[in-house]
Amino acid sequence: MNAEKRIAVLLVEDHLIVREGLRRLLESEKDIVVVGEAGSGRKAVELTRDLDPDVVVMDIAMPQMNGFEATRQILEARPGTKVLILSAHDDDVYVDRVLELGAVGYLIKQTSGRFLSEAIREVRKGRPFFSPEVAKRLAKRKEDVLGRKKALKSGASPLSAREL
Repeated sequence: MNAEKRIAVLLVEDHLIVREGLRRLLESEKDIVVVGEAGSGRKAVELTRDLDPDVVVMDIAMPQMNGFEATRQILEARPGTKVLILSAHDDDVYVDRVLELGAVGYLIKQTSGRFLSEAIREVRKGRPFFSPEVAKRLAKRKEDVLGRKKALKSGASPLSAREL
């Protein structure tokens, strides 16, 4: 595969040992190349402007600028860049916030490393990708919302007419 077709990735993680491990994991992939690394959100924004990566793999909890603000600034500066969150936080509040900011995927750090390259490929295409645990919760929430909408349309609401 020629270098032009490889997916350019910027790794953003404040823990050096984790960043090194991610790089080694991705170096074995023929279609992915790590073009840069950042240990803070501020450096991530700077490198994204300079390197114009296809995908930014972004941690949330970092010094100088957190992943939320870095994601916002990156997508403002380079709307074509895709952001994949890789975080220890698996709360729905975090997931919802980064999705609102424009991130395309969310992996929790407890997820198997085999999902990382697959996630990078999918988010590069603009397709959402989530850790299995996060995907299950999102699907359940969507199912609950659709169930409530269906109940309201059918008139089978637990609310009285006055409450509606």
